[in-house]
Amino acid sequence: MDQETLQSYLKAGKIASEVLQYGKSLIKPGAKVIEVLDQIERKIIELNGEIAFPAQISLNEVAAHSCSDLNDQTILEDQVIKLDLGVHINGYIADTALTVDLSQKYSDLVKASREALNNVLKIVAPDVTLAEIGKTIHEVITSYGFSPIRNLSGHGLGQYDIHTPPSVPNFDNGNQTELEEDQAIAIEPFASTGAGIVQESSPATVFTLTQERPIRDPITRNILKEIKTYQGLPFAKRWLERKFTTPKTNFALRTLFKNGCLQEHPPLIDQNKGIVSQAEHSMIIREKPIIFTKI
Repeated sequence: MDQETLQSYLKAGKIASEVLQYGKSLIKPGAKVIEVLDQIERKIIELNGEIAFPAQISLNEVAAHSCSDLNDQTILEDQVIKLDLGVHINGYIADTALTVDLSQKYSDLVKASREALNNVLKIVAPDVTLAEIGKTIHEVITSYGFSPIRNLSGHGLGQYDIHTPPSVPNFDNGNQTELEEDQAIAIEPFASTGAGIVQESSPATVFTLTQERPIRDPITRNILKEIKTYQGLPFAKRWLERKFTTPKTNFALRTLFKNGCLQEHPPLIDQNKGIVSQAEHSMIIREKPIIFTKI
């Protein structure tokens, strides 16, 4: 990894770490979810970072990918709240998350995912296998009496690419692939009181442009031009709604989806409606790993 790439990761991580703590300070009973997300995204820009993916607040049984559209009236009350955000510099991404328990009933659940992450951070190094990481996460979370979410995983971080190989499991899946020097990865244990398996819900409010195809109508063409400025990274529906109105955005997203241009990322919910916690850091693999969202 060259020095310029490393510095981009370090800067993205420093901003992401600061914004995550800022976001945590906004999570209070009575706060409106959309306003918290907007403030988080403004803070990233204010600190001279770029948004790597829409900030997300996922409540209770929702594990991930929950992001306000323009009409969202959800208020924070007594929920278990996952805050997940990403920052990039020159396309190099820092991905980080934490859980806040406003219900004050799930402190062990919050501890389980956080301790699982901390234990993994003690062992990550070149030549450590993906199975060893998964086993460590699984052992911690099950020791608290919860289930790790088996169909969610950590991931590699590429330039302008939030999910690259390797897929980093939250249980021992037997994968003997070894971590490599200078890999950038995000590790994110999820703990659940329920099934430990998530399924897609609806509707999706986060999308990624996956390919371009000829589009005839001017509304969709105009909105596609804006989507292309996100450089292949995920974007929020409400970003477009604010610029183009909700009806035009809905029309364009339908058209692009029908034409095979978009991937949608719907909210992911525990199959048994179990409550979910999450913790996440991004790191560069070395003998002494650089945990760049912890700076």
